[in-house]
Amino acid sequence: MHTLIISIAFSVTVSIFLKLARRYRIQVEQAIAVNYVTASVLCLWLFHPPLAAVRSITTPAWVILGLLGVLLPAVFLVMAAAVRQTGIVLSDTAQRLSLVLPILAAFLVFHEALSGRKALGIALALCALGCLIAKPRSSALATAGTPGSPLAFATPRAAARPARFAWITLLGVWVGYGAIDILFKQMARLGAGFTSSLLLSFVLATLLIFLWLTAFRRTAWNGRSLASGLLLGALNFGNIYFYIRAHQTFPDNPTLVFAAMNIGVISIGTLVGAGAFRERITWIQAAGIALALAAIVSLFPR
Repeated sequence: MHTLIISIAFSVTVSIFLKLARRYRIQVEQAIAVNYVTASVLCLWLFHPPLAAVRSITTPAWVILGLLGVLLPAVFLVMAAAVRQTGIVLSDTAQRLSLVLPILAAFLVFHEALSGRKALGIALALCALGCLIAKPRSSALATAGTPGSPLAFATPRAAARPARFAWITLLGVWVGYGAIDILFKQMARLGAGFTSSLLLSFVLATLLIFLWLTAFRRTAWNGRSLASGLLLGALNFGNIYFYIRAHQTFPDNPTLVFAAMNIGVISIGTLVGAGAFRERITWIQAAGIALALAAIVSLFPR
């Protein structure tokens, strides 16, 4: 059980890192770039993926790897924006609600039978998402006065912007993480080894984000941001590593691991967001979090 608890802690800590990045003048894009370098090194060191398996990867698999190489850094950037604009609670919940997309793909793409219990879970998840994105304008403006908030020193126009675009970042987190999950599932169907595919995804993400930062953004590199990427990469990879170890610890009960991971992250994220960052949650958002928990529980088979 300790592996699952550590994975949950790493996942929440990643969100805390993104929340504090602006306060400490960390350029999130640069940290994310180094994060994938760190993740690649840790993947090589801990998993020892068979690199010879790369030669057998087919063209469709390379297409999937290419999509993952784009989505992994892109969704991370969207997640960072969502944490800044809506807080840890809503961002983590939207990420966990992305579970509904692979489940829909299981019915539409992989032809899994739809049960009444799964249909109820999908309906609850969609209702929860609607509650989560219903952030009033006044709530976002109030957040601008919260100590430690990224909006604390914003102008009135900048402070109002998150209220206008918060739902877009949450939707991006939801769709992005769901798409990544579907791509990994599809990759497994093509027969690509998990650790080799994971390493290639990290390497492609590294190349693309560094290309984007140097060629298109002409980034002025910052030592603090680059160094913080080492920490972010360790935290992000730690989440993945201990999550896989948790599945190895409970090989006959993956439902326990998946359900506990999602509910644990949402619960701890709620405590951290409300207690450490004084994030204000409206009653409709609280209802959305409760519906999210109910949806996640309903979507897992007994």
